[in-house]
Amino acid sequence: MTAKNHTTENSRTRLAQLKTCRTLAEFIPLRARTIPDAPALRQYDRASSSWNTVTYSDLGERILQWRRALAATGLPRGARVAILLNNSVDAVLADQAVLGNALIPVPLHAIDTPGSSAYIIADSGAECLITNKRERWDKIAAAGVAMPELKTVILTDEASPEGLSGTPEVLGIDDWLASGHSVAELPAGPEPQDLAAIVYTSGTTGRPKGVMLTHANIVSNVICTVEHILPAPEPGYVFLSFLPLSHTFERTAGYYLPLGMGCTVTFNRSIMLLNEDFRIVRPDVLISVPRIYERIYARINDRLKKAPKISRWLFECAVSVGWRSFCRANKLPVPRSPFALFDFITAPILKKLVAQKILMQFGGRLKVAIAGGAALNGKVARMFGGLGMAPIQGYGMTEASPIIAGNSLRINQPDTVGEVFANVEVRLAPQTNEIQVRGPSVMKGYWGRPEDTARVLSEDGWLSTGDVGEFNEAGLLRIRGRIKEIIVTSTGEKVPPVDLELALETDPLFAQTYVVGEGRPFISLITVLNPEEWKDLAEKLSVDANDPNALALPAVRSAVLKRARRAAADFPHYALPRNVTLTLEPWTIENGFLTPTLKLKRGPLSKHFEQAIHDMYVAHAKA
Repeated sequence: MTAKNHTTENSRTRLAQLKTCRTLAEFIPLRARTIPDAPALRQYDRASSSWNTVTYSDLGERILQWRRALAATGLPRGARVAILLNNSVDAVLADQAVLGNALIPVPLHAIDTPGSSAYIIADSGAECLITNKRERWDKIAAAGVAMPELKTVILTDEASPEGLSGTPEVLGIDDWLASGHSVAELPAGPEPQDLAAIVYTSGTTGRPKGVMLTHANIVSNVICTVEHILPAPEPGYVFLSFLPLSHTFERTAGYYLPLGMGCTVTFNRSIMLLNEDFRIVRPDVLISVPRIYERIYARINDRLKKAPKISRWLFECAVSVGWRSFCRANKLPVPRSPFALFDFITAPILKKLVAQKILMQFGGRLKVAIAGGAALNGKVARMFGGLGMAPIQGYGMTEASPIIAGNSLRINQPDTVGEVFANVEVRLAPQTNEIQVRGPSVMKGYWGRPEDTARVLSEDGWLSTGDVGEFNEAGLLRIRGRIKEIIVTSTGEKVPPVDLELALETDPLFAQTYVVGEGRPFISLITVLNPEEWKDLAEKLSVDANDPNALALPAVRSAVLKRARRAAADFPHYALPRNVTLTLEPWTIENGFLTPTLKLKRGPLSKHFEQAIHDMYVAHAKA
């Protein structure tokens, strides 16, 4: 699936062209004119068991067809259109058609609960919903939430249901597209200050809020991202898209940016087939979250445990030599080693013997790997950096469209989130060191919530992020945690829980972790164990893995704590867990413990494990 270079243009030429665009609706028409035959999108068709390609010219024509059908629906300028689709060609067509007609997309999470989707439709006042199957719509309709503004539901994978009447009207894709044949003139397109999306935040504490982002917000962030990571994506580069398009990080960096630069976006078949798709698609650019790198890290370590001693030794040599080279190139302290003088000889040998074989898991063509959405664990960064594929970590939030800062191919220090973008101002608040930002990518506000907007956005445009930060000697931004989430123990020690949880989850025994200790004398851990790893541990301890009571046995908890302390060995002694509660029941979106972006809902977890938390500290006090 190698993408052909259809033009002699380089990335700088394409960036100059992109800068002429004032709205997101101009990106694809630009590429349809300049590189009409270049592949824009690729998607697997299960009916034919083949990968289908949509060129920029084809994509432009199909967007016009969808725009005519939307115009026939009679939606007024600025009307909200909810989009509930998996990453796909149809998701792009829906978004682009809505944007082109100066309507406002309201992206819904494909894996969210029907009740949450219904709430967002109602809160945004969406007049139209575009989804793929009637089953999805039926579940939303049955959620018991009034959606008085909703007039039309469009099903992209089905025909219009027979015998169904009333409001909203439910239309299959063919009937709906046919309704646009009589439309002779399309509505006027959007202006830069028009809304390009209302993106609802994950809602870790209470109901989600709709972030209002304008075309100018997102266009400025796309252009600044390209400039920041120069050399920018070249013509012919392939992006593999698997993060939800409802997530602003994926929308900006994995959708608008590659299409704006004339690259190819290939949609992953499913997260279960991600490893296979890496080898088939052979992406040049990967937009991911740390969890993906952590899973690969854990899988590699699991294989190494079973490998011959010489293989483990060669792997560690390759990582050590590669990491020293990485440190030299990125102004980081170089670990001391008596063998460092020979790195220039051993590095190319170890790269061929070890690193290249492992990196083939990503297809063998990967040039840029970007990590966002959460912090990247230091052990994971060292391994990938040592193998020659250090993820470029960035920082942002939905309210900033979303990227605020990032490492780059010029300088990449994994314990930071890199340099602040050129068009963004950052300051640290007195006393708290809260990161505050101002710039053209900062949101207009929260939909229908002026009081919430005023709490985080000052009259002169400064956005309070809620994150604690600092700048290192090289001027790179480092995140120290969330103001509301930083645990302060009764002894006054401060522990960033997310960083600690990420470190713990590098051990494959820990599928999910939640650390507590606010106002308590020490840190405790609640963890969901990986079932297979639990069986192995239970066998070593001579206990019955199928006995629910085994999880509470002192010998089991002691062994788990030992592994937790080893995984978090880089943390100060006061941050290491001293008590633990074990469970095998996963935390999911459905049971209310994860947000749609797979972050922990700490409030519900705290309430659910209230008795267990109490018991951990009482038991320790008696000991």
